[in-house]
Amino acid sequence: MEMTNAQRLILSNQYYLMSKLTPENAEKYRRLQTIVERGYGLQMRELAKDFGDLPEQDCRQVIDFMEMYHAMQESYKMLDADKQQQVDQRRLNFLGFDAATEAQLVHYVRFLTEDEGLYPQFDKTEHMFNSQVPMLDKYRRMLQTWRNCPRQYHLSVSEIQQIMNA
Repeated sequence: MEMTNAQRLILSNQYYLMSKLTPENAEKYRRLQTIVERGYGLQMRELAKDFGDLPEQDCRQVIDFMEMYHAMQESYKMLDADKQQQVDQRRLNFLGFDAATEAQLVHYVRFLTEDEGLYPQFDKTEHMFNSQVPMLDKYRRMLQTWRNCPRQYHLSVSEIQQIMNA
């Protein structure tokens, strides 16, 4: 993370104030203040992790993934009981992303569901949208299949299965 001396001074002052305002985190903020003031390059990278950067295109793609799952769930509800038996309902749950390799995406999903109140029907589970396996490529394949469906919000059993198996 590259910063001018003025930016480092401002951030250092912020960390100083935070250490005074939140005594329970004072040690953490004093450490960060020292890193910023002295410009320790290796540790400055640690600060960059706290500041995410998720481009608009990626945000829209995540929303598309979530909307696809919403469409599959709603389509499932419209199926007859015998047709519902052909679909593994557990696979209709939106799992999220891998926190280890797709952390920004996990945080964005949490923001959308918790702060924005979107997709309240999605089961957060104990992992809070941490799938614990990389999902981005899988979701991209699924999204392409979903987009090729003529009625995206009224999917047939075979269309739901094709999307899940993409």
